[in-house]
Amino acid sequence: MNIGMIAHDAKKKLMQNLCIAYRGILSKHTLYATGTTGRLIEEVTNLTVHKYLAGHLGGTQQLGTQIEHNQIDLVIFLRDPLSPKSHEPDFNNISQLCDKYNIPLATNLATAELLIKALERGDLDWRELYKS
Repeated sequence: MNIGMIAHDAKKKLMQNLCIAYRGILSKHTLYATGTTGRLIEEVTNLTVHKYLAGHLGGTQQLGTQIEHNQIDLVIFLRDPLSPKSHEPDFNNISQLCDKYNIPLATNLATAELLIKALERGDLDWRELYKS
């Protein structure tokens, strides 16, 4: 499965910790992330991450394009609800695309962990049929 990952600045450490905790599961999948988030994940996990541009330089739009082409199966977008104004267009775009194309989207640690566990159990295998 292809997993898209984005973390606002205040959530980057949380994303690193999430990836450390679930490294075993994530290592069985293909990871895509905005530039800085991807680099930080690689630094602490040694996982291979396909990196887009930094989010503010177009990386979020690059992920959106992959979602539109049905090339992403799950998105983890750890957003900072305390500074929504500057990041709101990015989040709204990804959220709308995930809704439009039936892509599971986690926006906080709780839903991210649930989706990763679902991935491990095979609960998201329906995505393979959906892509065919």
